[in-house]
Amino acid sequence: MRPLSLAAPCPCGQTHAGRPVSFASCCGLYLDGEQQTAPTPQALMRSRYTAYVLERAPYLLATWHPDHRPVELAFEPGVKWLGLEVRSFSQSDNTGRVHFVARVRDASGKASRIEERSRFVLESGRWLYLDGLA
Repeated sequence: MRPLSLAAPCPCGQTHAGRPVSFASCCGLYLDGEQQTAPTPQALMRSRYTAYVLERAPYLLATWHPDHRPVELAFEPGVKWLGLEVRSFSQSDNTGRVHFVARVRDASGKASRIEERSRFVLESGRWLYLDGLA
């Protein structure tokens, strides 16, 4: 697990009035427990990206729908997450979709992009990550 100052800009890249939002005011609300659940699919997707950056496996597993959740989650050593771009998002009463691009560099220094159209479902008042299509 990687530490992050609460005052640091949130890794998800969220801004307000053109300024970076702090981790404490953004994904830290969900990862560090001030709020139990993300209120929208987009907030959940951003917080899950941040959880990958900070290597918070318990949060990722807890927000994964049980029908698709892996038994465990391991992080590849030396990976550096470089940024997140939310391209679009939509939400109905109990489903949501988020199209995003995440940039990452592996341990060898090779950079790549992960583009996904994620699906989310609202169950028992909590948004959960269902799956994603590349």
